[in-house]
Amino acid sequence: MILNSLSLCYHNKLILAPMVRVGTLPMRLLALDYGADIVYCEELIDLKMIQCKRVVNEVLSTVDFVAPDDRVVFRTCEREQNRVVFQMGTSDAERALAVARLVENDVAGIDVNMGCPKQYSTKGGMGAALLSDPDKIEKILSTLVKGTRRPVTCKIRILPSLEDTLSLVKRIERTGIAAIAVHGRKREERPQHPVSCEVIKAIADTLSIPVIANGGSHDHIQQYSDIEDFRQATAASSVMVARAAMWNPSIFLKEGLRPLEEVMQKYIRYAVQYDNHYTNTKYCLCQMLREQLESPQGRLLHAAQSSREICEAFGLGAFYEETTQELDAQQARLSAKTSEQTGEPAEDTSGVIKMAVKFDRAYPAQITPKMCLLEWCRREKLAQPVYETVQRPLDRLFSSIVTVAEQKYQSTLWDKSKKLAEQAAAIVCLRSQGLPEGRLGEESPSLHKRKREAPDQDPGGPRAQELAQPGDLCKKPFVALGSGEESPLEGW
Repeated sequence: MILNSLSLCYHNKLILAPMVRVGTLPMRLLALDYGADIVYCEELIDLKMIQCKRVVNEVLSTVDFVAPDDRVVFRTCEREQNRVVFQMGTSDAERALAVARLVENDVAGIDVNMGCPKQYSTKGGMGAALLSDPDKIEKILSTLVKGTRRPVTCKIRILPSLEDTLSLVKRIERTGIAAIAVHGRKREERPQHPVSCEVIKAIADTLSIPVIANGGSHDHIQQYSDIEDFRQATAASSVMVARAAMWNPSIFLKEGLRPLEEVMQKYIRYAVQYDNHYTNTKYCLCQMLREQLESPQGRLLHAAQSSREICEAFGLGAFYEETTQELDAQQARLSAKTSEQTGEPAEDTSGVIKMAVKFDRAYPAQITPKMCLLEWCRREKLAQPVYETVQRPLDRLFSSIVTVAEQKYQSTLWDKSKKLAEQAAAIVCLRSQGLPEGRLGEESPSLHKRKREAPDQDPGGPRAQELAQPGDLCKKPFVALGSGEESPLEGW
């Protein structure tokens, strides 16, 4: 049995609620800036997390949990380590424990989602589906309490009857959890339905552990002082804020709400600094703009197809250029340092044309260098380009060689993903031939109607993937590779 380290206190706290697509690192840091005491990440499913590898990202100074497809599922940093709660979706005690042990050294607490009424959660027996299976609830929570070093909590909705609700929460308390968050609505109810402050109060009066009141954004919380009013109405220990914080994270600021323009600019800066995928950044900004989506700035945001374009829409174009250059330079320094330790590829690379280039973001949404190169080969009736990519086990960076008309081309800079390395190799070939590479202002008209090649990252993906880890060393110097529905807001 592992003794829990109950360093996180849930008494008298202002808490950012878990919200799908909202509770990523930039929003959590912004909420902390404005006065939140504890921040929850978005619900992350155990089956996804259990496949992840923990990676120290030296470029961003973060810890990333990276899926086999190189997608960053969860990203955190030292600043929030003592105040971030990891919320998981699970229906299995052993899987839940495996995930908790994977992340416990990088978070302050572990929470189990037992209230989400959305089908993507309940269809797997997770979320609100657990409310009808108290035995499973007890097993999951007891296993976590006994097996992890971090305080364990859960977040529930109320049941149809007060008697059943109180019976359930008393059983949950006996598992030894540190606190319980209660969304004061039933499983079938939505934000437009009134929150049941009296039921939360009955729970708070019944239990000895802290009760965290949730669900007040629609009717109760419009400004900072309303948070305390909601706490008193529910007799809860703490208050968890979801939609009001999503609309303006400065809701946690004692001095009052900050202007939305200021809040959005601060959010964008965090999004760029921590390489948040532009689709996620755009989604969160749209939630903040709300009725202003039809404004000139809202239309610019709606049209944006990259982080650069989002920054330009908010007057942060220079910040974007400066920050991305700094991150690229840091990555290049780390790559060069690693190259000195590992050496160049073992295979003979004589006759390879090389340049120190990287695939940046100065390309329109519809065009990539690989597409330009493929189109050129077709026009010249050449065989299509062949890409050979290798990965260094020490830092898991990639390098690609493209062969066109029996000539090989390669960038000397190693990159974070196979796709980015291939794009860099294509750029070397195109520049060597004096051909357009698809950058803004030099697009090839013949490519405009072609389907865009899959981007180097999917939503939530990183700027810089994992770097050197002791466990990555292996006997063979390289690993050869082959050539080659919008989620709704978590409103419970």
